[in-house]
Amino acid sequence: MTFLNSLAPGRVFCLYSLTVLLTTLVACSKPDAPQEPLRSVKLITVASSDLSAEGVYSAEVRARVESRLGFRVGGKLVQRPAEPGQRVVAGQLLALVDAQDFQLAAQAAQAQVSAAQSQRDLAAAEFKRFEALKAQNFISGAELERREASLKAADAALNQAKAQAQAQGNQAGYARLTASHSGVVTAVEAEVGQVVAAGQPVLRLAHDGPRDAVFAVSESAIMGLKTSQVMQATVLSTGQTVQGKVRELAAMADPVTRTYLVKLALDAGAHLPLGASLNVRTAGLPGSAAKAMVLPTSALRQDAQGTAVWVLDEATMTVNSQVVQLGPVSGNDVAVVSGLTPGQKVVSAGVHVLSPGQKVTVYGAVPSMAPAATTAPAR
Repeated sequence: MTFLNSLAPGRVFCLYSLTVLLTTLVACSKPDAPQEPLRSVKLITVASSDLSAEGVYSAEVRARVESRLGFRVGGKLVQRPAEPGQRVVAGQLLALVDAQDFQLAAQAAQAQVSAAQSQRDLAAAEFKRFEALKAQNFISGAELERREASLKAADAALNQAKAQAQAQGNQAGYARLTASHSGVVTAVEAEVGQVVAAGQPVLRLAHDGPRDAVFAVSESAIMGLKTSQVMQATVLSTGQTVQGKVRELAAMADPVTRTYLVKLALDAGAHLPLGASLNVRTAGLPGSAAKAMVLPTSALRQDAQGTAVWVLDEATMTVNSQVVQLGPVSGNDVAVVSGLTPGQKVVSAGVHVLSPGQKVTVYGAVPSMAPAATTAPAR
């Protein structure tokens, strides 16, 4: 008789249940956790260097003097020979309004001059005649004084008529809009057939002469700029490098963009066309630091204690967290005020997948061959 047969049925059932339970527990046990992979990191050696905050701004070449020209009288625009982009010389006709009414007014004023001249001649003749009568005592002195007053009034009326005729003649001349200086027509703001008012801009004229590079900067950048500061600019179309000095800094921000306008006086030998695009490089902006430890922003991370970096322990090839205090930021670089010393090696990429004390390898380094593991013989 076997061992199971020698047992009571109840005991056989209990033994069978215990066997099934042990088998289930063995099957449900968790496997050993896999070993954490050895991560490869990029390192940067901390060193002191100068951090110069700078910016690159898009600028446009403009004339230093640009006038908005308009008629000194109102009227209907009948001619406008000038076109945008056209080069003109001083005195050249740019636009013309209908001058017929002004010419008629000038003719009427000239007729008044003729009438006043006749009245003055008549008063002068009468005064001469009464002066002769007074010499013969045929009239009183009071009568002669009245004739003299009439002559003076006629003289005044004649001068007034001449002045009015001159003014009306000027009005007729103001119907012609001519170029005040040689330059380039940059914009046209009125078309033929339009009725324009006196002083209304008709076109814009950029005067020949010095050129400026005009660009806008933020409030923080304007604080670091000063007049006569030298800057470099690159012409986008040709790659030519030109130099200029800051000529004017806006004292007030633009109400819409909240930026400040900067005018850079270009060298006279640049010979750049109006409207050319430039990239102006501004250095020495707020945020510059001298002899600072500079790190890329990719090396930074946030933990419970603040901004930190991973520092490599070369003896154990593990990384440890180090809290740092930051300074000025320039582009993708940031100055470290405290927390690091020159010569330390800091992880510069992949900082969010590391943990304290984790073993790492240097990216790009040749890995060392570890000796093969030996298996102990079974006894």
